[in-house]
Amino acid sequence: MNDQAPQSATLGADLRALRKARGLTLTEIAARLDRSVGWLSQVERDMSEPSISDLRQISECLGVPMSMLFAHSAAPADEQGYVVRAGSRRPMGSGEEGLIEELLSPDLTDDFEMVYSTFEPNSHMQTPADRPTQEVGYMISGNLDLTIGDRKFTVGPGDSFRIRHEPYQWSNPYFSPAVAIWVIAPPVY
Repeated sequence: MNDQAPQSATLGADLRALRKARGLTLTEIAARLDRSVGWLSQVERDMSEPSISDLRQISECLGVPMSMLFAHSAAPADEQGYVVRAGSRRPMGSGEEGLIEELLSPDLTDDFEMVYSTFEPNSHMQTPADRPTQEVGYMISGNLDLTIGDRKFTVGPGDSFRIRHEPYQWSNPYFSPAVAIWVIAPPVY
């Protein structure tokens, strides 16, 4: 019996998935980091461990918060790549705008990612996003105001929505948190 998932949740696997999702080559990232392609390849294969400074530069190149690169908790070997326990979700982002996100996917090696998003009361997205993704959200609780392209919507529990590579912005001007499950393809975090 194979006790290990085909692709376990490692820093290297996630870096490779993020790089590929952005259409970047090892050569392009290595040049931006002023490092060798061999070194970066070893990092992606978990054969070399990057320094904090390296991780800071890599996170900037990939456009992800540095916290995303630190949050690898060791799951039991038979669960890696398959199960994410509620207390072991990887936090994403800084939460500055009032959005707290946790990765529900076991890692970033799939064609999509699932995210548990909590929008704090009286919070809003300060700058509209426009990324080359398709995103679907499902509201669990609370209400959320969305602007997708030039259309405005208010969604609540049980509602779902889709964003296809168009500018969008969210706000929660209400007194209760709003909670949604988002599926994003390709992975962006």
